[in-house]
Amino acid sequence: MKRFVVLLAVLIALFSLGMAQAQDETVLIIGHAESTDSLDPARGFTQTTGVVNKATYETLVTFPDGDASEVLPLLATEWTISEDGLSYTFTLREGVTFASGNAMTAADVVFSFNRLINADGNPSFLADNIASVEASDDSTVVITLAASSPSFLTQLTNSAFSISDSATIAANGGVDGEDAATADAAEEYLNGTSAGTGPYILEAWEAQVETVLVRNANYWGDAPYFDRVIITNIPEPATQAVALQSGEIDLALDLTSDQIAGLEGTDGISIYRGPANIVHFLLMNANPDVGGPVSNPLVARAIRLALDYEGYKTLWGGVQPGTNLAVGLLGAYGEDQAIERNLDEARALLAEAGFADGFDITLDYPDFSFQGVNMNTNAQKIQADLAEIGINVTLNPAEVQVALEGYRAGTQGFAYWFWGPDVLDPSDVLSFLPGGKVASERAQWLPENAPAEINDLIAQTGSTFAAEDRVALFGQLQDFLQESGPFAPFNQPDIQTAFASSLQGYVWHPQWLLDVAILSEGM
Repeated sequence: MKRFVVLLAVLIALFSLGMAQAQDETVLIIGHAESTDSLDPARGFTQTTGVVNKATYETLVTFPDGDASEVLPLLATEWTISEDGLSYTFTLREGVTFASGNAMTAADVVFSFNRLINADGNPSFLADNIASVEASDDSTVVITLAASSPSFLTQLTNSAFSISDSATIAANGGVDGEDAATADAAEEYLNGTSAGTGPYILEAWEAQVETVLVRNANYWGDAPYFDRVIITNIPEPATQAVALQSGEIDLALDLTSDQIAGLEGTDGISIYRGPANIVHFLLMNANPDVGGPVSNPLVARAIRLALDYEGYKTLWGGVQPGTNLAVGLLGAYGEDQAIERNLDEARALLAEAGFADGFDITLDYPDFSFQGVNMNTNAQKIQADLAEIGINVTLNPAEVQVALEGYRAGTQGFAYWFWGPDVLDPSDVLSFLPGGKVASERAQWLPENAPAEINDLIAQTGSTFAAEDRVALFGQLQDFLQESGPFAPFNQPDIQTAFASSLQGYVWHPQWLLDVAILSEGM
C-alpha cells in the first residue's frame, strides 16, 4: 500500500509538471478553411500546403517578408548566371541542418529537385524547364535549364522547390530516380512529419481537422516566437469570426466582408484588409465531348460578356481582372482593360453559335469557402447571371478533394475554380494558354487548337527579358485570351483577415499567404 501511495504521488507530480510545461508553452491557433492535398513538397500544391511548408521547409531563394519586390538569398547565399541564361550556379549557406540534425549539402538539393521532377506530382510541372541539377562539391549546385527563362529565380521561391533531407526521406521510402512516380513511397511519411530546414517541424496532420507544428530545435536561424502552431480547419467564415471573438483562435484567415464589418471596432481584435492575388474563374472545357456547348469559343465569349462583374465586387470587394493574370503582376490587364457586361452581344454570340434558345449545362465546383469567399454564393450568382441569356445552369457542388480530382483529370465540362499564381511573374498566365498546365490538362485546350502566331508568341516569352517588351508580348496573349480563351475570370477579391490585437507581425504575402515564423505576441 505504501509503495502504491508513493508511486501515485510521483505520477501526480509528473502530471503536474507536464501541465505546467504545457501552460508555459507559447501557442498560436489559426482558423482556416483547409485545402491541403499533401504536405510532401514534391506532391502538395494547395494554398494550405504552402502555408505549412513555408514553416517547415526552406528554398534556395526567397522574397522579403512583406512583398515580392526582389529575390533574396536563403539556403543559397549567392548565385551566378551564365551569359546564355541557361546555367545557374548556387553557393549554399554553411552550417544549415535539417530537423533530423543532418547537415545540408549540395546532394540534398540535387535529390530534392530530381525527386520533384520525377515524382510527377501536382507541382512537378514547375520544374519542366530544368535539364539537369548537379553538385560541383558539397556547397555548390549547378542547375541547367533547357531554355532560358526570365522568371526562373522567382519560380524557385515556390515551396515545391523546398530542400529536403535526402537521407531521412530515402530511409522512409523516398527515391529521386526516373521511376519516382511509381517507386517513391515517402509521401505517407511526409504527411506525418517534415524533413526540412525550416523553423518548425510538422508534428501531426489530420486532414480537414487540424495541422500541428512545433518549433525545430535544430533550426539554423533565429528561433521563432511560438513553440507550437495549430491550424484548425474551420470551413465557415462565420464560425471563424465567433471563434476569434471567444478567444478560441488567435487568427482568422477566411472572413467575408460581412464578418469583417461585424468585427470592426471590437476591443482586442485587429483587422487586415488589402488586395490579394486569387482569381476566381469559370473553366469551359475545349473538348466538345466533355464541354459540349461551352467548348465553342463563341459560347465561351458570350459567357464572359454575361457575367455581372460589378455584382461580384459588391459581394467580395477587390477588382475585376482582365484575364487570369492576377492584377498586380507585371503587364496584367486590370479593370481599365477588362471585359464589360453586354447581354445583347452575349445573346447574339449564342445565336451565332447555334444556341439562340440557350442550353442546359451543369456547373461543377467545390463546396468551399476560401479567404472569405463562399463558392456556393458565387455559383448561385453565376447561375442567375447566365439565366439572363438563356443558359440554364444546374449546380453540382462537391467536397473539395473530390472536386479537385475531376478538375485535375480534365473531366469537368463547365466548372468554377480559383487560382493563386504559381509564379509571381507575367509568365504565370502561360498556365492558361495552349500548352500550359491548366489549359491543356484541365480545359483540354491544346497548342493544336491555337493559331500558329499565338504559339509563336508563347515560345517568345522564354527569351524576352526586357520589362517593356514583356508587357507588350503578354498584352497580345491577354488579348487572345479575352477573345478566344476557354476561361472567364470574374473577380479578384480582397484579402480580409482578423486577429487578436496582441498578435504582432501579421502580414499577408502573395507567395505563401502567411509566414507563421515571423509572428509573435505582445501587449
